[in-house]
Amino acid sequence: MTALRTATAGLALLLAAACTAPAPPRSQASAAAGTVCAAPQGPPEAATPTTIDVIEQAYLCILGNYYSGATLDARSLLATGFVALTQELNRNGRDVPEATMPALTGDRKADWTAFEAVYRKVTDQVPDLRDKLAVVTLEAIVASLGDNHARWTHDAGGRHPDSYDGDGYGLGLQANVNGPQVDGNPGVALPPLFVTTVQGGAAQAAGLHPGDIIESINGSAPFIDGKATPAIAALYPRYPQASPVRLLLQRQSTGRRWSVTLKPGLFQRDLAALQVVQSKLLDDDIAYVRMRGFTPDSADRVLKAISRLRTGRTLTGVVLDLRGNGGGIPTESIRLVSAFAHDKVTAYQCTVDGKCETSWTDDTVELVDLPLMVLTDRSCASACEHVSSAVKDLGIGQLVGTRTAGVISGPAQSYLLGNNTTLGFPTRHHLGPKREVIDRIGVPPDHHVPLTPKDAAAGRDPALAKALTLLRK
Repeated sequence: MTALRTATAGLALLLAAACTAPAPPRSQASAAAGTVCAAPQGPPEAATPTTIDVIEQAYLCILGNYYSGATLDARSLLATGFVALTQELNRNGRDVPEATMPALTGDRKADWTAFEAVYRKVTDQVPDLRDKLAVVTLEAIVASLGDNHARWTHDAGGRHPDSYDGDGYGLGLQANVNGPQVDGNPGVALPPLFVTTVQGGAAQAAGLHPGDIIESINGSAPFIDGKATPAIAALYPRYPQASPVRLLLQRQSTGRRWSVTLKPGLFQRDLAALQVVQSKLLDDDIAYVRMRGFTPDSADRVLKAISRLRTGRTLTGVVLDLRGNGGGIPTESIRLVSAFAHDKVTAYQCTVDGKCETSWTDDTVELVDLPLMVLTDRSCASACEHVSSAVKDLGIGQLVGTRTAGVISGPAQSYLLGNNTTLGFPTRHHLGPKREVIDRIGVPPDHHVPLTPKDAAAGRDPALAKALTLLRK
């Protein structure tokens, strides 16, 4: 069966290569604006201003290629884009009488023509805002998909990436409610809000400790009636011009309550935190491997780490720590699962009409053949959830910790727009091995072991302790 499946997959790839036209060079992308979108080719070029033609290209690209583009009501894209445009006019005190949403009929081409006519009429009256209006309009159109793997990547005026040459940017702390969770799925956050890790920077200089409870952020409560508020987002600033953040803190061990103002900035990360894969031996016979992301060769690095720990001794189990793993390359998640099971379905990637591609294990990967415990949390997302759901559904291990993030709509395909910015979104949606929806739901653990403020303050890891206990049974 495996050989037949491999041959079939190889034939499918050959047919796809023969039938797919090559993507146009980057220099041709601008000429294609409004008609096609293609995969980026070659090194990135500097982005040029966003225009209504680029917005049109993105609109057509979504309708032609997005997972549900064929059945999507395009009026929702245009209406959301127009809302963002009028709100930006209002924020700048420059409202325009002609900024009235045109009547839309459901005819995609006619609706775009009507939208474009009004858009041009409005922006012609505020030429100094033209670039900003284009950006917020396109951002809103992409956001209206409500897809956690849909993004428009562009120059956002100096936005900091996660790291600069090994440095981090921000307040220098992590809390039990993370940034992506606040942005995409705040309903899963649970009080209290507390510091889980002090990474450096302003938080370290101010003497914050793991376990410190954050009672307010800039004067606002992080939770109201048990629900997370937008105030939490201030803990994770994204721009170099971000304002200082005022926190009211409580330290349970001493009862101390105090305020501190933290200024966002660059800080040097701990070298260990930059390692994608870390490993060590626990109790002389259990391999512990932490994997922070699914980067190139990361699965093989995990397996090599287990092999090294196995040299000269008999291991009785593996603890794979995927907490804080935000995902990455889908093929790496398949290779990792394949070290613990062969000839199994790891996931399905499906179109809106229910036609699915099957993701099988890579049976060229050597089996580890050891009991497996996987540590998960609300920061385990995307490819991390691919692994978690496969481990649970296929019965190849147990999950310990908390439910995963529920951020796995599907692998994103990138498309180059005419101004050298990139639009990305899934062309298929992900289902687990049992065809269950994981996106927005997450994968529940077999053993629910949350971290508490007291645990964080004492340096205890209850999930790891539970995993070790289970391996000893």
